[in-house]
Amino acid sequence: MIQTKWSEIFLMLIPVIIIPAILFIVLHSSPKLALRTHVFFNGHPILAFQTEIIDDQEHNKMDEEYLKKEQAKCYSLTKAPKERVTDSYLTNYIVRKKGFIYKANYYGNA
Repeated sequence: MIQTKWSEIFLMLIPVIIIPAILFIVLHSSPKLALRTHVFFNGHPILAFQTEIIDDQEHNKMDEEYLKKEQAKCYSLTKAPKERVTDSYLTNYIVRKKGFIYKANYYGNA
């Protein structure tokens, strides 16, 4: 039976732990990348690359105090994905800054 060395263990952990961690940080390093990643992993990979992302000035003005408190900003997609269950377009998103990464969520149409 061969004993595994620490260097071999480290080399085995690189693909399993370090590469996904680096990929997560890179994909959430800017607000627009975080939003594209969110749309991609919610089942709309083609739209994640095709759509244009613009500032949602309506929500940014309307919810200014809340967004400032949350360290967030609202964005809109020009080609929004359509949700099958509610038959509505997912146009508006909020992107929050958490430390040095950004996190995107659907914001609604209110």
